[in-house]
Amino acid sequence: MSDLTAEGGHGAVPTGPEVPVEPGAATTRRDWPLYEVFVRGKRGLNHVHVGSLHAPDEEMAVHAARDLYTRRNEGVSIWVVRAADITASSPDEKDPMFTPSGDKVYRHPTFYEIPENVPHM
Repeated sequence: MSDLTAEGGHGAVPTGPEVPVEPGAATTRRDWPLYEVFVRGKRGLNHVHVGSLHAPDEEMAVHAARDLYTRRNEGVSIWVVRAADITASSPDEKDPMFTPSGDKVYRHPTFYEIPENVPHM
């Protein structure tokens, strides 16, 4: 049996010769994947991006997101998505991507007549 010490207030820590002292290939937090976190509030109908975090896997990401972003009991649902799995449009492509096409006039309700008895349209 190895010797034990409680030095540093961490409880019984083995100190004998069978304890590995060489640093292994343990991953650090910087090596963990980045997750984007979305929370749906109690009064909300959609999930809103609230931040990012690093976690070793999806389950730990959900637990960490709960602890970080719903401390005051404001959420009812959490989504975590690996940042590497998100595909986004480029801000440089905003004009061709979001400008409505001029040759598709049927998408614009400019030639419809609204009847007088329809109050809110």
